[in-house]
Amino acid sequence: MPQVFGNVSAFSHMEGMMNIGACMVRLRLPENESLKGKRQISKSIIERVKSRYNVSVAEVDDQDLWQLVTLGITCVSTSAQHANEVLSKVVDFIQKSRFDVEMLDYEVEIIHAF
Repeated sequence: MPQVFGNVSAFSHMEGMMNIGACMVRLRLPENESLKGKRQISKSIIERVKSRYNVSVAEVDDQDLWQLVTLGITCVSTSAQHANEVLSKVVDFIQKSRFDVEMLDYEVEIIHAF
């Protein structure tokens, strides 16, 4: 039985535990000229990523800026390596797809829980 100290568990190193992969992707839409155009592009990216990968995706920042899109992407896995691989594939998919966007930056973080 693992020891528990307050909210911190001593069994987070064990296999089969929950690993949450979180990724933030910042995109620039150089050809876009309106919020309506931005919504069409971001909705297309979100739907294609969701249908191809088992992840959750949402626009998380820059909602009022018509040439920037910031997406939050998450997945849950029993393996930290698997969560990282999934998010890396999503980033690669967005970079290589023809969405007329430029990737400015992305960050990936794996959180070990429970």
